[in-house]
Amino acid sequence: MRAAIDWFAMNNILLLEDLPEIRAWLKSLVLQVFPHARITECSRVQDALLQVQSLRFDLALCDLGLPDGSGTDVVAKLRDVQPEAQSVVVTIHDDDEHLFPALQAGAYGYILKEQSRELITEQLQRISQGEPPLSPSIARKVIKYFASQNLPQTNAMPAVSLTERESEVLLRVAKGFTLPEIGVQLGLSRHTIADYVKQIYRKLNVSSRAEAALEAQRLGLFRR
Repeated sequence: MRAAIDWFAMNNILLLEDLPEIRAWLKSLVLQVFPHARITECSRVQDALLQVQSLRFDLALCDLGLPDGSGTDVVAKLRDVQPEAQSVVVTIHDDDEHLFPALQAGAYGYILKEQSRELITEQLQRISQGEPPLSPSIARKVIKYFASQNLPQTNAMPAVSLTERESEVLLRVAKGFTLPEIGVQLGLSRHTIADYVKQIYRKLNVSSRAEAALEAQRLGLFRR
């Protein structure tokens, strides 16, 4: 599992967006959440790839449809050369054809631009808390996809032993509930739930809600 970023130690953020007015809007949201961030702005995929080669980033916010290609290429490149960094897609596209290739390329989160400023800000805040930012409709789409897969248990897949409480937390994480929501449902504090999530992700060797949903499906938790 990727550790939560220490935003007080290093705060380098790549912002890839070709429309100046939207880039300025996103930059203002980022600075609202991370006021000490050093932001590198790019409007083209090739420029962003060059920056990834020469600068270290903690976070990249990438649009998908750029004039010279897809931000997915930047997500994949960042995963390869800076695996400790986290990439979040910020886009208007909510279809499977854009979502799943971005997740497969290594996207840590997927945020839709159509949401309110308040909701996007809240999702960005989750990053510093170690939570992958997923728009609610995207989380539901991911969960629906994995829940629809008939994934057999095989001996090739290592056995994972979760406690009953860990299984309860994993199921709720996979369904897209936030840590505070899970805490209310289980009568535990958000910090306690966060500790459970870290332990679960470590046991399962996953780093995102999408991967957690797949593991929950494999373990048969959706049938409960």
